[in-house]
Amino acid sequence: MPTSEEYTQHISRQFNEDLEEVRSHILAMGGMVEKQVSDAVQALVEGDSALASEVLANEKQVNGMEVRIDEECTRIIALRQPAASDLRLLVAATKANTDLERVGDEASKIAKMAIRLTEEGAVPRGYIEVRHIGNHVCSMLRQALDAFALFDVELAMSVVKEDKAVDLEYESAMRLMVTFMMEDPRFIKRVLNVLWSLRALERIGDHARNIAEQVIYLVKGKDIRHVPIATLEEQGITGKKS
Repeated sequence: MPTSEEYTQHISRQFNEDLEEVRSHILAMGGMVEKQVSDAVQALVEGDSALASEVLANEKQVNGMEVRIDEECTRIIALRQPAASDLRLLVAATKANTDLERVGDEASKIAKMAIRLTEEGAVPRGYIEVRHIGNHVCSMLRQALDAFALFDVELAMSVVKEDKAVDLEYESAMRLMVTFMMEDPRFIKRVLNVLWSLRALERIGDHARNIAEQVIYLVKGKDIRHVPIATLEEQGITGKKS
């Protein structure tokens, strides 16, 4: 396999304008959904129903971007019939596009929980955990998009590894909230909104990992889904060069 620098030169010699347009649209959509997540978390933690409503209103724009990117990729494949690394870029872009749209869906779920909590009343526990995990998955998403922009396998691998940490944080937060519900059943209905929000954040971490895995597939030509990290390290899939 070529280095990431050689890969960039290769695709630019081909139908670079079309491919660069797809990349730029993926990154623009990524920036939008990252803001959606950040705003949804802020709305929930601060009880800001107006901000939550903005997140919901922007969901259609995210969905529209997903459709346009899919159409672009389909058109390029049909007209250019790309092979090898060019085709991998389009496949990776298509899959990343799907993951980003689902991140937007999860952000909308959090926004809906935020609105419910402003209507039903706040809960004494859970907001610190929501903010902490929210910041963590936003960082993962940002790094996954940076890795996609730079063809950076090392950065992508760091995102893959971080997903395990998010899972542990999520499990700890869930135990805390379940214990709180058992101690004070009066808050069960409202705590469930926090639980669903935590679940949505954990899924966003999964989608960030999926995008990072697509970067590794794009540069290395290896599908690492369902492969243990220890195995990847043994195979040397941790850096930029093959």
